[in-house]
Amino acid sequence: MFLDWLILTVLICISIYLIVMLFYYKTLLHKEKHSKEFIKHNLDDTEIIIRKLQVQLQRSLGNIDILTEELNKIKADLTSLRTRNSQYRLENDKLRQRIKELEAKIEALL
Repeated sequence: MFLDWLILTVLICISIYLIVMLFYYKTLLHKEKHSKEFIKHNLDDTEIIIRKLQVQLQRSLGNIDILTEELNKIKADLTSLRTRNSQYRLENDKLRQRIKELEAKIEALL
């Protein structure tokens, strides 16, 4: 009789323990599902933001390409203007030298 009570008590204790563990793991599973869902939504939102930033980056890179082309054109124009300015200076120096020569001839004639 004592053995029956002992077995029954042990079975009840094991049953209570298993029920408590069942609810514990069920709660853990629910929390894990909720966490997984949250992370999935968070990753989806992050992916959308990354796509938007990629589009903005592509637009910016396109604008940078346009600005680089304009800058290269301006550099080429500046180089040609410097070359032209140097040529004008040389011509101006030659003309001043010619004027000095002519002034010297005029003075010699007077």
